[in-house]
Amino acid sequence: MNKPSIDILITKVDSKYSLVVAAAKRARSIVEGAPVLVETDSKKPVTQALYEIAADKIKYERTKSGIK
Repeated sequence: MNKPSIDILITKVDSKYSLVVAAAKRARSIVEGAPVLVETDSKKPVTQALYEIAADKIKYERTKSGIK
């Protein structure tokens, strides 16, 4: 994965763990039929989710039970 850069992505979240969980949840929703919020060349849901996080289209909220 060259783009989006991990340097950019890590500024959007509070930890690498949060990045992984947020990207995985968003990728699952894309697979289930949710529309992709940014234009990418990739057809892979995880890459599309990472582009969305880098573009500030996806926000997350930490709760006691996990990420929402």
